Amino acid sequence: MNKLITIITATYNSSNGLEECIKSVLSQTYKEIEYIIIDNCSTDSTLDIAKTHSEGISRIISEPDKGIFDALNKGIKIASGEVIGFLHADDFYASSTIIEEIMQKFEATVADSVYGDLQYVSKNNSDKVIRNWKAGEFSNKKLLNGWMPPHPTFFVKRKCYLSFGLFNTDYKIAADYDLILRFLGKHKISTEYIPKVIVKMRTGGTSNKSFKNIFSKSKEDLDALKANEMGNLYTLLLKNFRKINQFFK
Repeated sequence: MNKLITIITATYNSSNGLEECIKSVLSQTYKEIEYIIIDNCSTDSTLDIAKTHSEGISRIISEPDKGIFDALNKGIKIASGEVIGFLHADDFYASSTIIEEIMQKFEATVADSVYGDLQYVSKNNSDKVIRNWKAGEFSNKKLLNGWMPPHPTFFVKRKCYLSFGLFNTDYKIAADYDLILRFLGKHKISTEYIPKVIVKMRTGGTSNKSFKNIFSKSKEDLDALKANEMGNLYTLLLKNFRKINQFFK
């Protein structure tokens, strides 16, 4: 029997990329998908786009939230799937078989989590690859040296959220990194790697929009490392240096 997976998309005035995002979920060959959209009272055509595809979307909730991680937490709390994944409104799956491959990996390995590779693509031309994030196999040593899986490709069993907590919304930018450190490092959940591009992400994310945001993210990253006892400033420097290679793969 196919097991249910929940995909959560958080939106706020996301009309530019949302259509492709939704279609990439609804076109998946794996059909046991609960798709949830959590919207922060968008004032553009975001909700109109979502409602156009309402037959394929399990729930659309539009109400004020305190940021993307608060929205994702709302989705987790109402999720019914055994596995939970996130697809940001500007992102899309690399092919129609991605979720099927993810669930096959869970079934074959009995892992707590599964992840893969990610490509950053041009905002205006999704065929143009800007960065190629090849995650590689997980090890605790690599985590201590600044490694992390691309969060949009990180699918986790719902039981892990119930056991080890949701996103810590004290972090405005780095809550995803904190969660990965907490799950893989502190609590050592099991994980499996699929060596292929899972998600394509359009450039222009919040964390890299300005020097102020880069500084804020670095500070939050360091706080997360210390809170989870997974490293220090040296780890943070290695984490940032790892990004350079992604431009040349």
